[in-house]
Formats: sequence, C-alpha cells, structure tokens
Amino acid sequence: MKEQIQAKLLQALENRFLKNMHRHKGIAWDKVRARLDGNADALRSLLEMESTGGEPDVIGGAAKAGPFTFCDCSAESPPGRRSLCYDGEALESRKENKPNGSAVEMAAAMGIELLTEEQYRELQALGEFDLKTSSWIATPPDVRALGGALFCDRRYGKIFVYHNGAQSYYAARGLRGILRA
Repeated sequence: MKEQIQAKLLQALENRFLKNMHRHKGIAWDKVRARLDGNADALRSLLEMESTGGEPDVIGGAAKAGPFTFCDCSAESPPGRRSLCYDGEALESRKENKPNGSAVEMAAAMGIELLTEEQYRELQALGEFDLKTSSWIATPPDVRALGGALFCDRRYGKIFVYHNGAQSYYAARGLRGILRA
C-alpha cells in the first residue's frame, strides 16, 4: 500500500476513533495504531472497508496481546456493498437478473467476516444502525442448507432478524463486516 494512501487511511481511522470513544471505552488510539503498523493484511482490509463506505471503527478491545475488533459503523449498510445475494451457491442458482456478487464472497475477498447475529446486536448496542437498510449476517448451516439466509435491520427501536432466499438481493441490503487485527 502506498504510504500516502496508508497515511490517509490511518488518519481517517484515528479521527473516527476519537470522535466515537463510546464504542471503545478504555482503549487508546496509540495501542490500536501500534497493532496496525506493519500489518499489511489488516490495513488492506480496512482500506476496502473504508473505500466501500463502511466507516470501520474499533468496537472491541485487545486483552493484553489479543486482537482489536473493527466493524463497519456506517449509519446504513455500506453503499459499496449492496445489491448482493448471500453466497456463491445462491449467485450460481440465479438464472436471470444476477447481482454483481455475493456477500460471503465479497467479505472473503476483503479479508473480513459477516457479522453473526450476536455481533450485530452488540453493534446495535453502540448506536442505531440500518434504520433504512438491512445487512446480511452469517447464516447457520441448517438454515442455509434449506436455501435460506438471514439478515438484520433496526426498525421501531427494535433489532429484527429476518430470512430470505439466499439468492435474493435488494438495493438496500448489503453486508457489514468485522475484522480482528
């Protein structure tokens, strides 16, 4: 990664970190920065998260030498990661009007993971997200084996978990990712 791009990314991450201290109480930016320095894989993933509109921020702390947890904290599902079906199998099953990709494959290419339902609820405890959009979440194998996939959003002050056919896609549904670095 070019030094100028890396410096711009780290500045954006630091600014967001300092502006949203409620998301990572007890964590100091210098510790996060030290963990990112020299971690090319994490920086690449964070750049992908940032460039697709995810606004990544630290939401979990490192206990001693453990990883920091970054998550997409954009108010709505990241705009550069919408209109995706759930996974590659779902994408292949579509005969017409195929979306440009799938949430699972895009996350893997970015080096991040889809949030689980529990992680999505933890994120929602830090703010109000997906008031107008929805986000695919990691789907249990038994649900996926039946052709379904799960997504979440926040409406009426509540967090909802829904199901859809994994091959479905909507302009307002995308993916939020999580990264441990």
